[in-house]
Order: sequence, then structure tokens, then C-alpha cells
Amino acid sequence: MDLADSINDLFARYGLSRQGDALPSVAVIRLQGAIGSVGFGRRGLTLAALEPLLKKAFSWRVRAVCLVINSPGGSAVQSSQIAMRIRQHSQDKKIPVFAFAEDVIASGGYWLALAADEIYADPMSVVGSIGVISAGFGFQEMIAKIGVERRVHAQGAHKNMLDPFKPEDPDDVARLEDIQKDIHRQFIAAVKQRRGERLVAGDDTVFTGDIWTGERALELGLVDGLGDLRTIVRRKYGPDVRFINVERPVGWLQRRFGGASLSAGGVGAQGWAGELLTTVEERALWARFGL
Repeated sequence: MDLADSINDLFARYGLSRQGDALPSVAVIRLQGAIGSVGFGRRGLTLAALEPLLKKAFSWRVRAVCLVINSPGGSAVQSSQIAMRIRQHSQDKKIPVFAFAEDVIASGGYWLALAADEIYADPMSVVGSIGVISAGFGFQEMIAKIGVERRVHAQGAHKNMLDPFKPEDPDDVARLEDIQKDIHRQFIAAVKQRRGERLVAGDDTVFTGDIWTGERALELGLVDGLGDLRTIVRRKYGPDVRFINVERPVGWLQRRFGGASLSAGGVGAQGWAGELLTTVEERALWARFGL
């Protein structure tokens, strides 16, 4: 952290302006992208990556912490852990949390929003997808056509479950569905715990994995209102409220070379192939919602 960042942190910590006057302030954390370590580049929203930002935001003298979320979901474990940590910080510091949806808060993205005391969305935001999905490919016919012999040696009857180079086994599918049901049950419990009586629609509507616009989500009780960050926060704390963006620190090399990893060839250590696969994996998550 350079000197300018340290000075900004000092002012934010005590809610001061440059003239020393106390002003209402809110911390803003942007949660953008897939959840979990995605692709070869291991990008994505994880508790390990976000914990320093959360500690910083909740250590400042702010009226609230605002989460600006744009995520199609991802890891259920990371979704749950990030949301839980946000709630712990909020309760420890007695600071409310507000979530604001951009294009999408779906699946794990909605789980993140559940960490907030109030959730707001744009009327056209995509909200919901309270379900569990697993997708893959089967290559058993291709591998036979190109004359490749598959050799796998494993101990444990189910260690090679759902091998993409073998015909799909109904028993493997049944076991996977059991795991999905467990995760779905926990997701539903989290929604009911956080939304409570604000949920208007029944389980057979809300928990089917369906998605809605922000406008419809408000009618169902999945969000608390419609509006953007600045409009809602100024309504709550007045027109002079300060928005303090909490971002990951950027080192000199990242600023100089645009955040790229350095290697002998001037390309990131994972190479173009790794970046391409990461992009494809992330795009597949977004594509489920027409984006």
C-alpha cells in the first residue's frame, strides 16, 4: 500500500473529509464474476481473495457496507462461506449490509446477496436460479474412433464416478443427484433463514431453479426494492453521503503492465491456452442467463 492509499484509509477509517468534518460514508465492495477458483488462471470470487477487502471495509467508520453484485454463480461452498463471513463482520461491527444487483444475481450470486440486510435490483436484473446444476461431456465414442486406449487404475468402487470417457452409469447419476439434493436443501434453508416472511411465493415457485426479472423478484419477495446504489444510499443517508470503493491493492508491476503475469515470453505463466479455457468456462456460466 502506497502513501496515498494509507492516507485515504485513514480518512475512511474515521469518516473524515479532507477538512476534518465528519461525513456519512458507506463502503462499496464489487463482487463481479464467477464464484470459486475458475479455470487455469484460478480467477473468481473466493473467501481467501475477498477476506482482506471485507476486513478493511468493516474496520472503517462507515454507516453501511454495500455489495454491488454481478455474478452467475459457481461454487456452492465459496458462496456459503463468503456470505457467512460477511454476516460475521456485520454482526461483530454492528454495520448493516445492502446488496445491489447489476445484470445477474443468480444461483451462488443470489446466495452472496443473502448476506445483506436488504437486497435491491434493477427492474431488468436477472434474479434467482435457486437450484443446483452439474454439466459435462461424454467422450466414449470419440476415444474409440481415434483409437486411444483409456487406462485408469483406482481403489474404491466409486473413485472413477462419472468418467467422461465411459458410458454414463445410472448408479453414478443417482449418487450425483443425491449430492445435489443435499446442496439444494442447504441453499433453500439459507434463503428461508435470511428472507423469512419477506418471501411471498411458495416453495414450488421459488426453489425450482427458475429466474425472474428484478421487478418480478420484488413481487416474490426475493428482493426488497428496485433501484441503483447511489439512489438508494442517498435516500437512506442524505445527498452528501460518501462512497468509498474497497478494491484489491494493485502493485507497481500490475499498474505498469496492465495486470498481466510476466514470463520470459511476455505472456502469463498459464499461457494463452489457459486464458482461453478460463474464458470459455466463465462464459458458459454467463450464457445460461442469456449474457
